Amino acid sequence: MTSTLNPTPAASDVRARREAALDRLHGGAERTKRTRRVKPSRRAVQIKEPRPAEQLGPTPGVFYAIVVIVAVFVMLGLVMVLSATSANQVGGDTSPYSIFNRQLLWASLGLVGMLIAIKVPYQRLRSFVIFGTILAAGGMMLPFVPGLGATINDANSWVRFGSFGFQPSEFLKLAAIAFLADMFARHRDELHEPRRGVIPMAVVAFGCAGVSFIQGDLGSAIVLAAVVLAVGLIAGVPMIHVASVGLVGALGATIAVISDPRRFNRLAAFRDIEGNKEHLAWQSWQGLLSIANGGMTGSGIGGSNSKLGYLPLAHSDFIFAVIADELGFVGSVAVVGGFALLVWFGIQTALAAPDQFGLILAGGISAWFGVQAIVNMGGVVGLMPVTGLTLPFFSAGGTSLFTSMVAAGLLLNVARRAVTAPRRGARSSSSTRPTRRHATPAR
Repeated sequence: MTSTLNPTPAASDVRARREAALDRLHGGAERTKRTRRVKPSRRAVQIKEPRPAEQLGPTPGVFYAIVVIVAVFVMLGLVMVLSATSANQVGGDTSPYSIFNRQLLWASLGLVGMLIAIKVPYQRLRSFVIFGTILAAGGMMLPFVPGLGATINDANSWVRFGSFGFQPSEFLKLAAIAFLADMFARHRDELHEPRRGVIPMAVVAFGCAGVSFIQGDLGSAIVLAAVVLAVGLIAGVPMIHVASVGLVGALGATIAVISDPRRFNRLAAFRDIEGNKEHLAWQSWQGLLSIANGGMTGSGIGGSNSKLGYLPLAHSDFIFAVIADELGFVGSVAVVGGFALLVWFGIQTALAAPDQFGLILAGGISAWFGVQAIVNMGGVVGLMPVTGLTLPFFSAGGTSLFTSMVAAGLLLNVARRAVTAPRRGARSSSSTRPTRRHATPAR
């Protein structure tokens, strides 16, 4: 009798043939599975695949249009600053090129900031909005610190560290736009609720404008309040809420101006510039003379005589008068048209933004450029009170030029990532949904 513990050669052959057949059919997998099991190591490290880089498609034409306008503005602004300052400082204690060199330095720093603002996707920059807002709000307190604050043109809104100085309100303008864009984008469907819409907007508007007004910087207060209200409209805050905040702010500003005779007389002087040309409206009168001297084609670069001590602040607040004098009506229209085109392309950028944050950010920056240009040029030509506000990209003022260039970089950042909107009136379908201009990498 054969034992089952010692199989016969015939049984061994059958088993061997069976194993060989399994090896041929399954490549040895079944045999390996039955004979050996490998336990995974606890120390095995999971290797994460690198995040695919952003792939951008063809650059939209709006991007190039904004680049050209900003580049022309910055270069023309440097030329006009040199023209408005060099001749007046010849024979003085300082170099005729001192203000121009400082403006050129700030333009170089602004170019670096602008390139960074273009290169880094704005969604990544969004994570620094809160931190930047805290820094900007803290900077607004520095002019009140003894030894740091400096009073220029009756406004205690400057900070001085030796020969270096800056104006914190310029940074606050960009920080307020970015902060509200981030907050409104997070609660885009709840802006009809007061705690998500009108209350935060009112706090930012009254806080920013109030601090600037206390510092004596009425121009920045007007621009900050107007830009905050514009951001609220762009984001979708109900019109009645925005109008209510604007009405309360205008009423408060009127009371504050009337209660101070000196401020009231200065602001009311624009209503009768010729009658007040010997004192209160001296600067406005000289600005109008400069514009009239320019004629149709202007006196040429460097040909203005009003900048030779007749026109105060010709290189900063009233640089548009020098532009009109030296470039004439043609140059003035070109500058005004350039700002109009910049705002128009900014609006187009906002409408084509890939998300709500980009839409509000681009719209707010465009409103900022438009409002500040209108207030400055309106004061120069006598249509509005003179508020001491700079003309973006043109006026001598490093902080203004730097923040304007960085803001333009953020605008270009949004424009680079624009989306294609569906045709108006098209049916809602998968083929008519907005699509990105750049290919979205597969996850």
